[in-house]
Amino acid sequence: MFLSQNKLPLYSIFFENNMNLLSQRLNALSPSETLAMSQKSNELKASGIDVINLSVGEPDFDTPEHIKEAAKKAIDENYSRYSPVAGYPTLRKAIVEKLKKENGLDFSADEIVCSNGAKQSVCNVIMAIVDKGDEVIIPAPYWVSYPEMVKLAEGVPVIVSAGIEQDFKITPYQLEQAITPRTKAFVLCSPSNPTGAVYSKEELRGLAEVLAKHPNITIISDEIYEHINYIGAHASIAAFDSVKQQTVIVNGVSKAYAMTGWRIGFIAAPQWVVKACNKLQGQYTSGPCSVSQKAAEAAYTGTQQPVEVMRKAFEKRRNLIVDLAKEIPCFEVNLPQGAFYLFPKCDAYFGKSYNGKTINSAADLAMFLLEEGHVACVGGGAFGAPDCIRMSYATSDENIVEAMRRIKNTLALLK
Repeated sequence: MFLSQNKLPLYSIFFENNMNLLSQRLNALSPSETLAMSQKSNELKASGIDVINLSVGEPDFDTPEHIKEAAKKAIDENYSRYSPVAGYPTLRKAIVEKLKKENGLDFSADEIVCSNGAKQSVCNVIMAIVDKGDEVIIPAPYWVSYPEMVKLAEGVPVIVSAGIEQDFKITPYQLEQAITPRTKAFVLCSPSNPTGAVYSKEELRGLAEVLAKHPNITIISDEIYEHINYIGAHASIAAFDSVKQQTVIVNGVSKAYAMTGWRIGFIAAPQWVVKACNKLQGQYTSGPCSVSQKAAEAAYTGTQQPVEVMRKAFEKRRNLIVDLAKEIPCFEVNLPQGAFYLFPKCDAYFGKSYNGKTINSAADLAMFLLEEGHVACVGGGAFGAPDCIRMSYATSDENIVEAMRRIKNTLALLK
Protein backbone atom coordinates (compact mmCIF):
# COMPACT_ATOMS: atom_id res chain seq x y z
CA MET A 1 0.00 0.00 0.00
CA PHE A 2 1.16 3.52 -0.80
CA LEU A 3 1.09 5.97 2.07
CA SER A 4 -2.13 7.95 2.10
CA GLN A 5 -1.74 11.62 1.26
CA ASN A 6 -4.94 12.38 3.18
CA LYS A 7 -3.93 11.02 6.57
CA LEU A 8 -2.05 14.06 7.84
CA PRO A 9 -1.04 14.44 11.48
CA LEU A 10 -2.83 17.14 13.44
CA TYR A 11 0.11 19.56 13.33
CA SER A 12 0.06 19.32 9.50
CA ILE A 13 -3.65 20.10 9.38
CA PHE A 14 -3.12 23.06 11.70
CA PHE A 15 -0.25 24.24 9.51
CA GLU A 16 -2.33 23.97 6.34
CA ASN A 17 -5.22 25.87 7.91
CA ASN A 18 -2.98 28.73 9.06
CA MET A 19 -0.82 29.28 5.99
CA ASN A 20 -2.24 32.80 5.68
CA LEU A 21 -0.68 33.69 9.05
CA LEU A 22 2.82 32.90 7.83
CA SER A 23 5.20 35.24 6.03
CA GLN A 24 5.32 35.20 2.26
CA ARG A 25 9.02 34.35 2.36
CA LEU A 26 8.29 31.18 4.35
CA ASN A 27 5.37 30.17 2.16
CA ALA A 28 7.65 30.52 -0.87
CA LEU A 29 10.04 27.87 0.48
CA SER A 30 9.82 24.19 -0.41
CA PRO A 31 10.24 21.59 2.35
CA SER A 32 13.40 19.49 2.24
CA GLU A 33 12.63 16.26 0.38
CA THR A 34 15.73 14.59 1.77
CA LEU A 35 14.55 15.16 5.34
CA ALA A 36 10.98 14.21 4.39
CA MET A 37 12.08 10.88 2.91
CA SER A 38 14.26 10.17 5.92
CA GLN A 39 11.29 10.86 8.19
CA LYS A 40 9.04 8.54 6.18
CA SER A 41 11.59 5.75 6.32
CA ASN A 42 11.90 6.22 10.09
CA GLU A 43 8.12 6.00 10.42
CA LEU A 44 8.11 2.68 8.57
CA LYS A 45 10.97 1.43 10.74
CA ALA A 46 9.03 2.42 13.85
CA SER A 47 6.12 0.30 12.62
CA GLY A 48 8.40 -2.74 12.48
CA ILE A 49 9.35 -2.71 8.78
CA ASP A 50 12.99 -3.36 7.89
CA VAL A 51 13.94 -0.29 5.85
CA ILE A 52 17.40 0.36 4.42
CA ASN A 53 17.93 4.10 4.37
CA LEU A 54 19.92 5.40 1.39
CA SER A 55 18.39 8.87 1.67
CA VAL A 56 20.63 10.41 4.32
CA GLY A 57 23.80 12.33 3.47
CA GLU A 58 25.62 11.42 6.63
CA PRO A 59 28.71 9.30 7.29
CA ASP A 60 27.86 6.15 9.24
CA PHE A 61 31.20 6.24 11.07
CA ASP A 62 31.70 7.46 14.62
CA THR A 63 33.60 10.66 15.34
CA PRO A 64 37.30 9.77 15.83
CA GLU A 65 38.35 9.19 19.44
CA HIS A 66 40.90 12.01 19.69
CA ILE A 67 38.22 14.49 18.67
CA LYS A 68 35.79 13.20 21.27
CA GLU A 69 38.53 13.36 23.90
CA ALA A 70 39.14 17.02 23.01
CA ALA A 71 35.45 17.72 23.56
CA LYS A 72 35.51 16.02 26.96
CA LYS A 73 38.58 18.05 27.90
CA ALA A 74 36.82 21.23 26.81
CA ILE A 75 33.90 20.42 29.11
CA ASP A 76 36.27 19.76 32.01
CA GLU A 77 38.03 23.06 31.29
CA ASN A 78 34.68 24.88 31.36
CA TYR A 79 34.36 25.91 27.73
CA SER A 80 30.74 26.59 28.50
CA ARG A 81 30.39 30.30 27.78
CA TYR A 82 29.77 32.39 24.69
CA SER A 83 32.59 32.35 22.19
CA PRO A 84 33.40 35.23 19.84
CA VAL A 85 30.75 35.38 17.10
CA ALA A 86 33.25 34.28 14.44
CA GLY A 87 34.61 31.46 16.63
CA TYR A 88 37.56 31.00 18.95
CA PRO A 89 40.82 32.46 17.62
CA THR A 90 42.51 29.09 18.11
CA LEU A 91 39.98 27.36 15.84
CA ARG A 92 40.24 30.06 13.21
CA LYS A 93 44.03 29.78 13.33
CA ALA A 94 43.75 25.99 12.90
CA ILE A 95 41.55 26.54 9.83
CA VAL A 96 44.07 29.03 8.40
CA GLU A 97 46.83 26.44 8.83
CA LYS A 98 44.67 23.74 7.25
CA LEU A 99 43.97 25.93 4.22
CA LYS A 100 47.68 26.67 3.83
CA LYS A 101 48.88 23.09 4.29
CA GLU A 102 46.19 21.23 2.36
CA ASN A 103 45.07 23.77 -0.23
CA GLY A 104 48.03 26.12 -0.66
CA LEU A 105 45.77 29.08 0.16
CA ASP A 106 46.77 32.08 2.26
CA PHE A 107 44.19 33.46 4.66
CA SER A 108 44.39 35.22 8.00
CA ALA A 109 42.31 34.35 11.06
CA ASP A 110 40.21 37.49 10.58
CA GLU A 111 39.15 36.15 7.16
CA ILE A 112 37.41 33.16 8.79
CA VAL A 113 33.91 32.93 10.28
CA CYS A 114 32.82 29.73 12.02
CA SER A 115 29.12 28.91 12.05
CA ASN A 116 26.61 26.26 13.06
CA GLY A 117 27.48 23.95 10.16
CA ALA A 118 28.36 24.63 6.55
CA LYS A 119 24.64 25.03 5.83
CA GLN A 120 24.53 28.18 7.96
CA SER A 121 27.78 29.32 6.37
CA VAL A 122 26.23 29.18 2.89
CA CYS A 123 23.03 30.85 4.07
CA ASN A 124 24.97 33.60 5.85
CA VAL A 125 26.74 34.53 2.63
CA ILE A 126 23.57 34.50 0.53
CA MET A 127 21.62 36.53 3.06
CA ALA A 128 24.50 39.00 3.34
CA ILE A 129 24.94 39.73 -0.37
CA VAL A 130 21.65 39.00 -2.18
CA ASP A 131 18.92 41.64 -2.52
CA LYS A 132 15.41 41.29 -3.89
CA GLY A 133 15.57 40.46 -7.59
CA ASP A 134 19.29 39.60 -7.61
CA GLU A 135 20.13 36.48 -9.61
CA VAL A 136 22.19 33.59 -8.28
CA ILE A 137 23.47 31.02 -10.76
CA ILE A 138 23.14 27.46 -9.47
CA PRO A 139 24.31 24.46 -11.52
CA ALA A 140 21.87 21.55 -11.53
CA PRO A 141 21.84 18.95 -10.12
CA TYR A 142 22.17 21.01 -6.95
CA TRP A 143 21.94 20.49 -3.22
CA VAL A 144 18.29 20.99 -2.28
CA SER A 145 18.85 24.01 -0.04
CA TYR A 146 20.70 26.33 -2.44
CA PRO A 147 17.64 27.61 -4.37
CA GLU A 148 15.59 27.83 -1.18
CA MET A 149 18.23 29.98 0.49
CA VAL A 150 18.22 32.30 -2.51
CA LYS A 151 14.43 32.52 -2.31
CA LEU A 152 14.67 33.28 1.39
CA ALA A 153 16.86 36.26 0.47
CA GLU A 154 14.22 37.23 -2.13
CA GLY A 155 16.68 36.53 -4.90
CA VAL A 156 16.10 34.62 -8.12
CA PRO A 157 17.72 31.19 -8.59
CA VAL A 158 19.02 30.80 -12.15
CA ILE A 159 19.39 27.10 -12.82
CA VAL A 160 21.98 25.83 -15.32
CA SER A 161 21.52 22.14 -16.02
CA ALA A 162 24.16 19.52 -16.77
CA GLY A 163 22.98 15.97 -17.38
CA ILE A 164 24.66 12.63 -16.96
CA GLU A 165 26.10 12.93 -20.46
CA GLN A 166 28.19 15.86 -19.11
CA ASP A 167 29.01 13.94 -15.95
CA PHE A 168 26.74 16.48 -14.23
CA LYS A 169 29.24 19.37 -14.69
CA ILE A 170 28.45 22.65 -16.43
CA THR A 171 30.75 24.18 -19.04
CA PRO A 172 32.27 27.67 -19.11
CA TYR A 173 30.03 28.44 -22.09
CA GLN A 174 26.90 27.53 -20.12
CA LEU A 175 28.04 29.72 -17.25
CA GLU A 176 28.78 32.67 -19.53
CA GLN A 177 25.35 32.37 -21.16
CA ALA A 178 23.62 32.47 -17.76
CA ILE A 179 25.28 35.69 -16.58
CA THR A 180 23.19 38.88 -16.78
CA PRO A 181 23.56 42.39 -15.31
CA ARG A 182 21.54 41.13 -12.30
CA THR A 183 23.85 38.20 -11.52
CA LYS A 184 25.10 38.56 -7.94
CA ALA A 185 26.55 35.15 -7.13
CA PHE A 186 27.51 31.75 -8.47
CA VAL A 187 27.22 28.64 -6.28
CA LEU A 188 29.67 25.81 -6.94
CA CYS A 189 29.70 22.46 -5.12
CA SER A 190 32.65 20.14 -5.79
CA PRO A 191 32.69 17.30 -4.88
CA SER A 192 28.97 17.45 -5.49
CA ASN A 193 25.92 16.59 -3.51
CA PRO A 194 23.90 14.93 -5.09
CA THR A 195 25.96 13.55 -7.97
CA GLY A 196 29.46 12.95 -6.65
CA ALA A 197 30.84 14.91 -9.63
CA VAL A 198 34.22 16.55 -9.08
CA TYR A 199 35.50 19.48 -11.13
CA SER A 200 39.14 19.02 -12.14
CA LYS A 201 41.62 21.87 -11.83
CA GLU A 202 41.39 22.50 -15.58
CA GLU A 203 37.59 22.54 -15.50
CA LEU A 204 37.70 25.03 -12.63
CA ARG A 205 40.18 27.13 -14.59
CA GLY A 206 37.64 27.43 -17.40
CA LEU A 207 34.94 28.62 -14.99
CA ALA A 208 37.38 30.99 -13.30
CA GLU A 209 38.28 32.60 -16.64
CA VAL A 210 34.61 33.42 -17.19
CA LEU A 211 34.03 34.71 -13.67
CA ALA A 212 37.19 36.84 -13.67
CA LYS A 213 35.53 38.96 -16.36
CA HIS A 214 32.70 39.67 -13.90
CA PRO A 215 34.41 40.77 -10.64
CA ASN A 216 31.09 41.80 -9.09
CA ILE A 217 29.92 38.18 -9.02
CA THR A 218 30.65 36.43 -5.72
CA ILE A 219 31.65 32.78 -6.05
CA ILE A 220 30.34 30.59 -3.23
CA SER A 221 32.48 27.44 -3.35
CA ASP A 222 30.97 24.69 -1.19
CA GLU A 223 33.82 22.27 -0.50
CA ILE A 224 32.30 20.30 2.38
CA TYR A 225 33.07 16.97 0.64
CA GLU A 226 36.68 17.98 -0.05
CA HIS A 227 38.25 14.94 1.61
CA ILE A 228 35.84 12.40 0.18
CA ASN A 229 37.21 12.27 -3.34
CA TYR A 230 38.67 9.45 -5.39
CA ILE A 231 40.83 11.31 -7.91
CA GLY A 232 43.65 12.60 -5.72
CA ALA A 233 44.16 16.12 -4.41
CA HIS A 234 41.17 18.42 -4.08
CA ALA A 235 41.09 21.47 -6.36
CA SER A 236 39.54 24.76 -5.23
CA ILE A 237 38.50 27.57 -7.53
CA ALA A 238 39.98 29.95 -4.93
CA ALA A 239 43.43 28.75 -6.01
CA PHE A 240 43.18 30.94 -9.13
CA ASP A 241 44.49 34.41 -8.33
CA SER A 242 42.15 35.96 -10.89
CA VAL A 243 39.09 35.10 -8.76
CA LYS A 244 40.48 34.66 -5.23
CA GLN A 245 39.15 38.03 -4.07
CA GLN A 246 35.63 37.22 -5.26
CA THR A 247 35.54 33.69 -3.84
CA VAL A 248 34.05 32.49 -0.56
CA ILE A 249 35.15 28.99 0.46
CA VAL A 250 32.61 27.06 2.54
CA ASN A 251 33.75 23.99 4.42
CA GLY A 252 33.44 22.26 7.78
CA VAL A 253 34.00 19.12 9.81
CA SER A 254 30.72 17.29 9.21
CA LYS A 255 31.63 14.94 6.35
CA ALA A 256 35.40 14.44 6.57
CA TYR A 257 35.45 13.81 10.31
CA ALA A 258 32.01 12.19 10.78
CA MET A 259 30.88 15.17 12.86
CA THR A 260 27.49 16.03 11.35
CA GLY A 261 25.85 16.56 14.74
CA TRP A 262 28.62 18.79 16.10
CA ARG A 263 27.51 21.58 13.75
CA ILE A 264 30.71 23.40 12.85
CA GLY A 265 31.24 24.95 9.44
CA PHE A 266 33.23 27.94 8.26
CA ILE A 267 33.80 30.44 5.50
CA ALA A 268 37.17 31.68 4.31
CA ALA A 269 36.52 34.90 2.45
CA PRO A 270 37.50 38.49 1.65
CA GLN A 271 37.21 40.85 4.61
CA TRP A 272 34.06 42.57 3.39
CA VAL A 273 32.17 39.26 3.26
CA VAL A 274 33.54 38.16 6.63
CA LYS A 275 32.47 41.41 8.30
CA ALA A 276 28.99 41.12 6.79
CA CYS A 277 28.53 37.51 7.91
CA ASN A 278 29.89 38.32 11.36
CA LYS A 279 27.36 41.14 11.67
CA LEU A 280 24.50 38.93 10.49
CA GLN A 281 25.42 35.93 12.62
CA GLY A 282 25.84 38.17 15.64
CA GLN A 283 22.17 39.06 15.44
CA TYR A 284 20.61 35.63 15.12
CA THR A 285 22.83 32.82 16.44
CA SER A 286 26.08 34.33 17.76
CA GLY A 287 29.06 31.97 17.90
CA PRO A 288 28.64 28.21 17.42
CA CYS A 289 28.78 25.68 20.27
CA SER A 290 31.91 26.23 22.37
CA VAL A 291 32.60 22.53 23.00
CA SER A 292 32.09 21.68 19.33
CA GLN A 293 34.61 24.35 18.39
CA LYS A 294 37.27 22.74 20.56
CA ALA A 295 36.44 19.36 19.00
CA ALA A 296 36.77 20.88 15.52
CA GLU A 297 40.11 22.39 16.48
CA ALA A 298 41.33 18.90 17.38
CA ALA A 299 39.99 17.60 14.07
CA TYR A 300 42.08 20.08 12.10
CA THR A 301 45.25 19.92 14.19
CA GLY A 302 45.30 16.22 15.09
CA THR A 303 46.01 13.09 13.08
CA GLN A 304 44.33 12.88 9.68
CA GLN A 305 44.55 9.09 9.49
CA PRO A 306 40.84 8.52 10.31
CA VAL A 307 39.92 10.78 7.38
CA GLU A 308 41.84 8.58 4.97
CA VAL A 309 40.42 5.39 6.51
CA MET A 310 36.89 6.68 5.93
CA ARG A 311 37.74 7.90 2.41
CA LYS A 312 39.03 4.46 1.44
CA ALA A 313 35.89 2.83 2.84
CA PHE A 314 33.68 5.20 0.84
CA GLU A 315 35.67 4.49 -2.32
CA LYS A 316 35.19 0.74 -1.82
CA ARG A 317 31.48 1.30 -1.34
CA ARG A 318 31.36 3.55 -4.41
CA ASN A 319 32.80 0.76 -6.53
CA LEU A 320 30.38 -1.76 -5.04
CA ILE A 321 27.21 0.28 -5.56
CA VAL A 322 28.18 1.31 -9.10
CA ASP A 323 28.80 -2.30 -10.11
CA LEU A 324 25.47 -3.41 -8.64
CA ALA A 325 23.55 -0.47 -10.14
CA LYS A 326 24.87 -1.34 -13.60
CA GLU A 327 23.12 -4.69 -13.27
CA ILE A 328 19.72 -3.01 -12.93
CA PRO A 329 17.90 -2.78 -16.28
CA CYS A 330 17.11 0.76 -17.48
CA PHE A 331 19.41 2.47 -14.97
CA GLU A 332 21.93 4.85 -16.55
CA VAL A 333 24.90 5.15 -14.21
CA ASN A 334 28.06 7.26 -14.16
CA LEU A 335 31.12 6.86 -11.94
CA PRO A 336 31.01 9.42 -9.10
CA GLN A 337 34.45 10.85 -8.36
CA GLY A 338 33.68 12.09 -4.86
CA ALA A 339 31.18 12.44 -1.98
CA PHE A 340 29.07 9.35 -1.18
CA TYR A 341 26.15 9.51 -3.59
CA LEU A 342 25.05 7.66 -6.71
CA PHE A 343 22.66 9.53 -9.00
CA PRO A 344 21.34 7.11 -11.63
CA LYS A 345 19.11 8.27 -14.47
CA CYS A 346 15.88 6.30 -14.14
CA ASP A 347 13.33 7.93 -16.44
CA ALA A 348 12.98 4.70 -18.44
CA TYR A 349 10.65 3.54 -15.65
CA PHE A 350 8.30 6.51 -16.02
CA GLY A 351 4.93 5.45 -17.33
CA LYS A 352 5.24 1.90 -16.01
CA SER A 353 2.81 0.53 -13.45
CA TYR A 354 2.37 -2.02 -10.70
CA ASN A 355 -0.73 -2.93 -8.75
CA GLY A 356 -2.69 0.05 -10.11
CA LYS A 357 0.04 2.59 -9.37
CA THR A 358 1.77 4.38 -12.27
CA ILE A 359 5.24 5.86 -11.94
CA ASN A 360 5.10 9.40 -13.33
CA SER A 361 8.21 10.90 -11.78
CA ALA A 362 11.38 10.19 -9.87
CA ALA A 363 9.52 11.10 -6.66
CA ASP A 364 6.95 8.40 -7.50
CA LEU A 365 9.75 5.95 -8.13
CA ALA A 366 11.44 6.77 -4.83
CA MET A 367 8.16 6.29 -2.97
CA PHE A 368 7.56 3.00 -4.81
CA LEU A 369 11.00 1.75 -3.76
CA LEU A 370 10.31 2.75 -0.17
CA GLU A 371 6.86 1.20 0.12
CA GLU A 372 7.35 -1.91 -2.02
CA GLY A 373 11.09 -2.52 -1.67
CA HIS A 374 11.68 -0.91 1.74
CA VAL A 375 14.64 1.10 0.50
CA ALA A 376 14.68 4.86 1.02
CA CYS A 377 16.09 7.03 -1.82
CA VAL A 378 15.28 10.61 -2.85
CA GLY A 379 13.69 11.69 -6.12
CA GLY A 380 15.94 13.83 -8.29
CA GLY A 381 13.34 16.56 -8.77
CA ALA A 382 14.39 17.94 -5.38
CA PHE A 383 17.89 18.39 -6.83
CA GLY A 384 16.85 19.94 -10.12
CA ALA A 385 17.23 16.64 -12.01
CA PRO A 386 13.77 15.09 -12.39
CA ASP A 387 15.02 12.07 -14.35
CA CYS A 388 17.26 10.76 -11.56
CA ILE A 389 17.17 9.45 -8.02
CA ARG A 390 19.79 9.94 -5.31
CA MET A 391 21.20 7.05 -3.31
CA SER A 392 23.61 7.58 -0.44
CA TYR A 393 26.17 4.82 0.04
CA ALA A 394 27.18 6.09 3.48
CA THR A 395 26.21 2.73 4.90
CA SER A 396 27.69 -0.74 5.26
CA ASP A 397 28.65 -3.04 2.38
CA GLU A 398 25.99 -5.47 3.59
CA ASN A 399 23.30 -2.79 3.46
CA ILE A 400 24.40 -1.72 -0.01
CA VAL A 401 24.24 -5.28 -1.37
CA GLU A 402 20.83 -5.93 0.17
CA ALA A 403 19.44 -2.52 -0.85
CA MET A 404 20.47 -2.96 -4.48
CA ARG A 405 19.01 -6.49 -4.50
CA ARG A 406 15.70 -5.10 -3.24
CA ILE A 407 15.76 -2.23 -5.74
CA LYS A 408 16.44 -4.56 -8.66
CA ASN A 409 13.66 -6.95 -7.65
CA THR A 410 11.19 -4.16 -6.92
CA LEU A 411 11.76 -2.38 -10.24
CA ALA A 412 11.23 -5.69 -12.02
CA LEU A 413 7.60 -5.53 -10.85
CA LEU A 414 6.95 -2.49 -13.04
CA LYS A 415 5.42 -3.26 -16.42
